Amino acid sequence: METNNFNYVQSQEESASLSKTFMASVFSWMFAALAITSLVAYYFGNNAELTALLTNELGRLTTFGYVVMFSPFAFILVISFGFNRIAYPILLFLFLLFSAVMGMSLSFIFHQYTAGSIYGTFAATSGMFGLMAVVGYTTKTDLTKFGSIMMMGLVGIIIATVINFFLQSSGLDYIISFVGVLVFTGLIAYDVQKLKRIGAGIEYGTEVASKLVIMGALSLYMDFLNLFLFLLRLFGDRK
Repeated sequence: METNNFNYVQSQEESASLSKTFMASVFSWMFAALAITSLVAYYFGNNAELTALLTNELGRLTTFGYVVMFSPFAFILVISFGFNRIAYPILLFLFLLFSAVMGMSLSFIFHQYTAGSIYGTFAATSGMFGLMAVVGYTTKTDLTKFGSIMMMGLVGIIIATVINFFLQSSGLDYIISFVGVLVFTGLIAYDVQKLKRIGAGIEYGTEVASKLVIMGALSLYMDFLNLFLFLLRLFGDRK
C-alpha cells in the first residue's frame, strides 16, 4: 500500500513538472509572437512609408493591404488543419510569420486611437490575462463545461459581427465588444487549464510535443489579442 501511494505521489509530481515545462515553453513562444506583433504594428503604424504600402492617398487599401488584412485567416487555417502534415520547423516559421502579418494588420489602430489609450489598454489586457492565466492554472474546478459555454459565446460573437457588418449599429457593436471581453477573459482560464492537462500527458522530445507547444502558444496569443481589441473598442480614445 505504501509503495502504491509513493508511486502515485511520484507520478503526480512528474505530471506537475511536465506541465510546468510545457507551459513555460507555451508562454515563451506566445510572448515572442506578441513582441513581434507589437513591434511590427508600431513601426507600420508610425512610419508613413510603411503605411503607404497598406493604404493609398485616398485611405483605401492597396493590393498588399488586402493581402495583409485577410491572410491571417489563411495562416490560421493552414496551421490548424496542417498540424499533422507540417514539420515542426515549418510550423514554427508560419507561426512567427503570422505574428508579423498580424502586426501589419493591427497597425491601423494607431490611426484610429490615441497612443495613450493603446498603451493603457495593452497594459490592462496584460493584467487581465495574467490574472486569468493564474486562475486557469491553479483552480481545481474543471472548466470544460465553462469552456463550452465560452465557445458558444464566441460563435455568437462571430454571427453578430457578420450581421452588424451590414447593419452598422453602434449599439450592437458595443454589445459585441462587451460580450467579447467576457468570452475571451473566460477562454484564457479555460485554455490555460486545457494546456496544463495536455502538458502533463505528452511525451517530451518528440516532434508532436514541440508542435503542441506552438499550437498552445497560438491559442493563448489569439485570446490575448482578441481581448485587447475588444477592450480597445470599448474604452479606447478615438482620434
